[in-house]
Amino acid sequence: MDQLEDTIEIDAPPATVWALVSDVRRMAEWSPQVTSTRIKDGTEPGADVAFTNRNQHGELTWTTHARILRFEPEQEIAFRIEENWAVWSFHLAPAADGTGTLLTQRRDTPDGISELSRELTEGFLGGMDAFTASLRDGMRQTLSEIKATAEA
Repeated sequence: MDQLEDTIEIDAPPATVWALVSDVRRMAEWSPQVTSTRIKDGTEPGADVAFTNRNQHGELTWTTHARILRFEPEQEIAFRIEENWAVWSFHLAPAADGTGTLLTQRRDTPDGISELSRELTEGFLGGMDAFTASLRDGMRQTLSEIKATAEA
């Protein structure tokens, strides 16, 4: 699966946007797929912290396990999903106007997609093409919701 990526300009400084996206527990507020996130052992988000997501797509629900790989304040947070090997990230950069933030959400698959994930996607999530389209739509929705929160 190719890399998925989308970017949005937010009329808020990087510190404001970072305060939102760096707390993975808030993802359910914005993502159409994530319904809850729990950090292991009640720790705060940071490098090498493990967490679980509860996800939903239509009537199907499932849990994924993740670990934060990169945690660079006001620049990037990235985490790897154990079940499918995907690396999700948010990258922050100053907007051209100098006051806002460019926020990019990315899904990389540097090790490919696990066979288990491929089988489940084909069998229960409408196939790779349909689910990829759903992920793209979800990224746009997630970014739009983060923008609305940051600008409120």
